[in-house]
Amino acid sequence: MASLVGHHDENLRMVKGAFPGTSIFVRGNEITIDGEDSERVGRLFDEVVSLMKQGHGIDLVNLGQTIEMVKSNESPSQVLGTKVLRSSAGKTVRPKTAGQKRYVEAMEKSVVTFGIGPAGTGKSYLAVAQALKCLQAKEVNRIVLTRPAVEAGEKLGFLPGDMLSKVDPYLRPLYDALYDMMDSEATHRLMDRGTIEVAPLAYMRGRTLNSSFIILDEAQNTSPEQMKMFLTRIGFGSRAVVTADDSQIDIMSGKSGIVGLEEILTGIEDLSFVHLSSSDVIRHRIVADIINAYERDRNSRAVSFTPQ
Repeated sequence: MASLVGHHDENLRMVKGAFPGTSIFVRGNEITIDGEDSERVGRLFDEVVSLMKQGHGIDLVNLGQTIEMVKSNESPSQVLGTKVLRSSAGKTVRPKTAGQKRYVEAMEKSVVTFGIGPAGTGKSYLAVAQALKCLQAKEVNRIVLTRPAVEAGEKLGFLPGDMLSKVDPYLRPLYDALYDMMDSEATHRLMDRGTIEVAPLAYMRGRTLNSSFIILDEAQNTSPEQMKMFLTRIGFGSRAVVTADDSQIDIMSGKSGIVGLEEILTGIEDLSFVHLSSSDVIRHRIVADIINAYERDRNSRAVSFTPQ
């Protein structure tokens, strides 16, 4: 009970704040719930107990995620009970929201999966985890990580070194995900062997990638021609995951390869689109609030615009 209600009843206060029309009374090992949301609050406590039995610690962050899932009629114990990968450091990678669970399920069943959503929703991280899982299971022979080298206000020409040195900062998030799931020595060993390849998108042209797990990150910064080029690189026994944030397009001119793509590819077998939202953000709460604020502003501008 002490773990359930939290230190100085902080968990209990969060639940009461999330369901203000409900009264919650704790006496010994018994919780009494009354009010308009009593059924949902009762299910919330059942889910929290199930998570604790699975070995999950309950803090304010994952309690907040659990509350949001219950409000959306999702089962937190099923979502958080899904395991993607157990890293070499003993860390278990798993989805933390219902949207992330749909994303993981799509990657499991589809040849090509598109994960579209704002920053912090775990698009790249979960894709790398799924790629390592497939490599460990010998479902693929190698992992190819790529992303377009598009400037977001800075110019590549001012950076020192050759082309690979210049695009290395753009590939850094993919390196970070790898290092978080594997020790650096093992990562470098696999990269030296070519089992893990990290390259800019321009280097994909003319290749056919068989028995590979291919991840195209930051795909909102591809052109339609680049997107078509990438999708036609997929060979036999391969899988591809394309991640994009359509609210952060940095292409200075022309059209993004992700815009309108779902309409073009709808109906193709073994291809999935998963849309993530601010409710799937696993960062500080303020990040979700900022994303929502920008989204409201973008929507208001779209509504108020009158073509001449």
